[in-house]
Amino acid sequence: MKKILHALIAACMLAPLATSASGTDSVPTWSSSIACIVYSHCTSCHNPTGIAPFSLMSYADALLEMAPMKHDVTQKIMPPYLPNTSYQKYADMHVLSDAEIQTIAAWVDAGGPLGDTTQAPPPPVYTSNVQITNPDLTGRIPDFTVPYTGSDLYRCFVITNPLPSTQYIKSLEVIPGDRSAVHHVLVYQDTSSALLTALDSAGAGPGYTNFGGTGSQKSTLVNGWVPGSGVYTTPAGMGIKIPAGGRIVVQIHYPVSAQGKLDSTRVNIKFTPTTSGIRNVTLTPILNYITDMTDGPIVIPADSIKTFHEQYTLPGVNVTVLGIAPHAHLVCRSMKAWAVDPAGDTIPLIDIPRWDFHWQGFHPFQKPLKIPASSTLYGIATYDNTYNNPDGPRPLQTVTAGEATTDEMMLFYFSYLVYQNGDENIIIDTASHDAHYLNCQPRLELIDTTTGPNTVVAVANTNPIRIYPNPAQSILYYESAEAVSEITLSDITGQSVKVLTAPEKLGQLSLSGLSPGIYFIKVTDAQGTSSTHRFAKE
Repeated sequence: MKKILHALIAACMLAPLATSASGTDSVPTWSSSIACIVYSHCTSCHNPTGIAPFSLMSYADALLEMAPMKHDVTQKIMPPYLPNTSYQKYADMHVLSDAEIQTIAAWVDAGGPLGDTTQAPPPPVYTSNVQITNPDLTGRIPDFTVPYTGSDLYRCFVITNPLPSTQYIKSLEVIPGDRSAVHHVLVYQDTSSALLTALDSAGAGPGYTNFGGTGSQKSTLVNGWVPGSGVYTTPAGMGIKIPAGGRIVVQIHYPVSAQGKLDSTRVNIKFTPTTSGIRNVTLTPILNYITDMTDGPIVIPADSIKTFHEQYTLPGVNVTVLGIAPHAHLVCRSMKAWAVDPAGDTIPLIDIPRWDFHWQGFHPFQKPLKIPASSTLYGIATYDNTYNNPDGPRPLQTVTAGEATTDEMMLFYFSYLVYQNGDENIIIDTASHDAHYLNCQPRLELIDTTTGPNTVVAVANTNPIRIYPNPAQSILYYESAEAVSEITLSDITGQSVKVLTAPEKLGQLSLSGLSPGIYFIKVTDAQGTSSTHRFAKE
């Protein structure tokens, strides 16, 4: 471990020398390339007040995390964006380009050179900047300190009094009170005031705990927030209807790392200037496991992999779909939905080849999709209830449909309305990925002109390893893609505290007796290739 730390220090000291004779960077450097990429695509989460477990706000931060950065971006684990963008295009796609991925990999391979610091953009400043400065309705949850429960918490808050008249939401933004505590937020509207009041009053402290929704059958999902989200706005002439008497309810996911922190999340809403002629946008799970499953019910026996299908045929009316939001729980591994029109043509909707419960969200299309009358919607999802799925139950047990975290669901929410001529020509977004911070332009050097234009050079992967949870308490689980010859656990000084020889590819490490702090786990495979990850012990 000391050798690793010494190598990092040496890379830091030698980085400014990594230039060609002409004075331009011969390899990607932090200043010429990496800072722009990281500030544009990573630091909305990886900042001192963000939800990520470590910061990437400085060169020193990134240097310490080089190996995990290369692994996670080349494996497309980070940024955590689930949809396959080759299958369909969405607004606000939080992805890296292939050239950006390869540039990060090349920078790591070169030892993380710093380069000419005058070329680097200044670090962004993250505050709770409000974008809707004059909301028609604003609601702030009561100050809420996340309790010490030892597990993730899903807390619901009723944040407004009933609306006196029907309104249509034009724009909505969620402003987390503490970005390091809030993992994601779901916003609902609901007209069952008496039930909500009862639920809110029954729990200790502000709000009430409920997984999977609000606990009310009348709640309708409006939208949500995940790190990196901005203001959600409906197209011109459209809005999300909030009936008279409706109330706004938010469900906030607080991860284990949020325990003890104080949150005061706020929702700002702008209504359409008039309710006359506004087309109502509905968000509902048209494909669902209750009414549309063709091979259900959802039952996934222990140590099994099961795939289920859903199917629904639209009535005799054309529909405009603005976006889609798949939903499942921890055992799910992939989800996909598409439509087939009466002519037999396929309309791609969404493909998530690597489902992750913790990063689900709503995905608006770059242009609305017209789904012709009598088209058939299809959904497919695969569930892995084996030890190969680190998110599955331990010990293994049968998983069935239900509301709890340990149950499963299969839902595809559609944001839709009745089609009008020209809907499919509305442009919501045209970008291939997020706009760059301060319009910076990273130097992308890894285009291989010998194999044709715009061909990206392949980068060999080191042995990938997954560790969880992070932070950990008494047990750290690990999962290696290759056979393992040795695992070494070291503290922040580089001192080895535990060594395992010939361990299994999938296993666990006891952290009992270790003081809280930062540790490193180094996994070496049979070929001598090592992968090192940092984790925190609570």
